[in-house]
Amino acid sequence: MDWGYILDLVYEFAYFIGVFIIFLMFAVFKGRQAVMNVIFGLYLALLITLEFPNYETLFGNQSGPVAALAQLGLFAFITLLTTALAWRVMPDEFREERFESLGKKTLLALGATVLVMIFSFNVLPVTEFLNPGTPIQSLFAPKVYFFWWLLLPLVILYLV
Repeated sequence: MDWGYILDLVYEFAYFIGVFIIFLMFAVFKGRQAVMNVIFGLYLALLITLEFPNYETLFGNQSGPVAALAQLGLFAFITLLTTALAWRVMPDEFREERFESLGKKTLLALGATVLVMIFSFNVLPVTEFLNPGTPIQSLFAPKVYFFWWLLLPLVILYLV
């Protein structure tokens, strides 16, 4: 192992932990239902992004990090819209204190983090910014595991 590999591993682990902490803080401050809405919004955004008409031609004339940022921006915009839709449709039933049911909030944050990770390495062009070949990427990037990682947040939603 050389220092480049170790730095890449630390960078990807920081990405994973950063996304998890963002979702956990969101769950603590906004509640469980808010994270559930985000998870449903992420699923809908994936569906819309995968079936978006002329997606390749929309970003075809750009290359490299510019196209990657544009695709990430479009996905973030679609995620915001679908999460807002889920917010309007879903009930706001969990009235609880900030640190009440922290285990359930942690599981939901983990489910949302898994969704972001598999979207990052399978659908979105995040690999433009991360070097391939680290253990975290080899855990989430294989197409063979995509379905099973995609199923895990649904199981978490069912259990919580």
